[in-house]
Amino acid sequence: MKMPWKEYTVEQTREQFIKEVLLGDTPKSHLCAKYGICRATGDKWLERYKNNEPLSNRSRAPFHTPNKTPVAMEEKIIKVRHEHPAWGPRKIVRFLKNAGVPGLPAASTVCTILKRNGLVTKEASQASTPYKRFEKERPNEMWQTDFKGSFAMLDGSRCHPLTILDDHSRYSLCVDAKDNERHDGVVESFKRVFEIYGLPDSLLCDNGNPWGTSQSTGYTRFEVWLMDLDILPIHGRPWHPQTQGKEERFHRTLKAEALKHTQIRDLTHAQEEFNRFRDCYNNLRPHNALELDVPAKHYEPSKRRIDNAGVSSDWEYPQGYMLRKVKSRGYITFGGQGFFLSESFGELKVAIRESSIASCVNVYYRNYKVARIDVDKRVFVSRKIYRHNNDD
Repeated sequence: MKMPWKEYTVEQTREQFIKEVLLGDTPKSHLCAKYGICRATGDKWLERYKNNEPLSNRSRAPFHTPNKTPVAMEEKIIKVRHEHPAWGPRKIVRFLKNAGVPGLPAASTVCTILKRNGLVTKEASQASTPYKRFEKERPNEMWQTDFKGSFAMLDGSRCHPLTILDDHSRYSLCVDAKDNERHDGVVESFKRVFEIYGLPDSLLCDNGNPWGTSQSTGYTRFEVWLMDLDILPIHGRPWHPQTQGKEERFHRTLKAEALKHTQIRDLTHAQEEFNRFRDCYNNLRPHNALELDVPAKHYEPSKRRIDNAGVSSDWEYPQGYMLRKVKSRGYITFGGQGFFLSESFGELKVAIRESSIASCVNVYYRNYKVARIDVDKRVFVSRKIYRHNNDD
């Protein structure tokens, strides 16, 4: 009958080697060859045995590590990470630096600390990846706005977060918890934001209601209201969310840092969390696109105030423009033909002037060219809004 092989630990093998050497029946050189070690290694184990030292492997870690991050510093880093799970090493270092913490390690060291403590996931790494996009040259030159996708709350209703972002500074001007995405609630939020921060030159939104156009109504009341305030409405191309890249990125940050780890009870609770997030985002959270500055450092309110916007029902157009009153159902008449402009312009006055393009006329509302009509073909060839600069 075959006997099973007897297994030895490393320490037991070394003990057996030493016993055979001490017996003196076999030359040490032969025993070294038998155990597959060199003469120097055999002498090393004999020396440790004589000195009553353990025969296990010694740690290869250095006895002295002068550059090791202090425990207190690691605890600060881990605390920030737990409070802001989506922040990467560079953000954490900059945040602690802004807080006046001395002796900070490099971002690469912070990354090692996070990995060692199981605080780095694929999702977190993607969330901290820097994004670099175009930006306007100054604050309030353009704002971006959109509704983040709605989410269910514990009370059974849904929250529709309305967000507004300054394109230049990434400063968050608004994160409002709404129960719907209708016109009146949007205007209510924008009036409050305009009173606090002034008016932008332009506002970039997508093509959905209440911002954009639809086949049934043409221009929206929201667009007409913006033009009354001398704010240019701009829309991204359909099915092209990259146009509003900063808003899309902001929404991912909002989800990762305010919604992912919190169960929202109702709209009041949602607004409390949004206010807390917005304060952190603007004043504490380092931003990769701003060389790790905070947005508040790059933003200042607009000098164009809503109180001085001077919205007037009577607008004087230059000489040579033909005035037309838009019917309540949104039609204007020119050359004996009716053209549907938009119900949103109902009972308001627009101006028409011949274009340099053959058989075409331009339609103006206040400071804006809002449409071009081919009179011969009886069709609109453009419905895009431009700031009026006397071009055809």
